[in-house]
Amino acid sequence: MISLTFHQAVFYFFSAVIVIFSILTVTSRRILRAATYLLFVLLGTAAFYFLLNYTFMGAMQITLYAGGIVVLIIFSILLTSHVGDKFEPIGAGKLIVSLLISLFGAGFTLYVFLKTDFTPSSVGLPDASVRKIGNALLSYQRDGFVLPFEVVSLLLLAAIVGAIVIARKEPADNENLNNE
Repeated sequence: MISLTFHQAVFYFFSAVIVIFSILTVTSRRILRAATYLLFVLLGTAAFYFLLNYTFMGAMQITLYAGGIVVLIIFSILLTSHVGDKFEPIGAGKLIVSLLISLFGAGFTLYVFLKTDFTPSSVGLPDASVRKIGNALLSYQRDGFVLPFEVVSLLLLAAIVGAIVIARKEPADNENLNNE
């Protein structure tokens, strides 16, 4: 008889949620459903952070990824396509190549994981208080993250605006470009 503690049961539950919704994300032919499944994967990941008592990381996972990035993806989908749009079916050749690459990646990861000797570090833990993390995020000094964050946000904004402009072109415009 296998006895599970509460934490182990919760871990296995969220592991199953992440695996199932990850598979649904990449196999769904409807783009809006795939984005919704991705939301559940990210929420399951946040649950792992909370299970490990990394409440700040869990809150950031929910706020930035589940709350921000997924909403941005869904917003972009709704602006550029119809809700009922489906992905194109994958041909047999692409499916076989994708499966082989995935198996190679999984095998390589397993090999590295089994061959690596994970020894505990003798270095003490850094100060990871919320105040210290907040100061680092808001600082523009040597170890600050304000400038990289702003640069990345501008690049994402430019990419999304560009994608919307490209996706919103009228079919007549595309025909004129092809004839030239």
